[in-house]
Amino acid sequence: MVRVRKVLTRPLVVAVLVVAVGGVGFGLYWFQPWKLWQDTTVDEALPGVVTSVPSAAAPPEGSRGRPSPAAGPRTLASGELISHEHQTSGTAKLVRLADGSHVLRLENLATSSGPDLRVWLTDAPVKQGLAGWRVFDDGRYVSLGALKGNKGSQNYALPRDVDPAGYSSVSIWCDRFDVSFGAAELARA
Repeated sequence: MVRVRKVLTRPLVVAVLVVAVGGVGFGLYWFQPWKLWQDTTVDEALPGVVTSVPSAAAPPEGSRGRPSPAAGPRTLASGELISHEHQTSGTAKLVRLADGSHVLRLENLATSSGPDLRVWLTDAPVKQGLAGWRVFDDGRYVSLGALKGNKGSQNYALPRDVDPAGYSSVSIWCDRFDVSFGAAELARA
């Protein structure tokens, strides 16, 4: 009997080891825990803003010394990011550019990195704490793409067919686990 038990034990141990190694590999792929210690900083300028040194040239003829109004970017709504699943801070701004297009701008963003993070424009209310973690996929939302970096200031173009007036919040959404890392209510300017 002992001999039969040893023969059956060896394949069982090998099978358990194979399943354990496979489980660890899948867990690492799925959760990607190393991203909690990796930071990606992205610092983009707001599109359409030209930073130049003013020239000492005379004003154009016909302007009578008055500065011409610049048709630059205009903030339509903004809000402060609050933490949900992960510590998150920064400002979200909905900006209309001079050409009529819209961008969502995240300024001074600081959050954890994670698997499959997206920037969503939504119509869901922003709720504090655990109650706000999973509400953003309940209503209407538009994914503006993958989060470019978990730190810094960055821009996300709204598709031309999206009316920004129909959306009232922003979420840094983890698509892998269907949870918000952080969100901001957009108060109209």
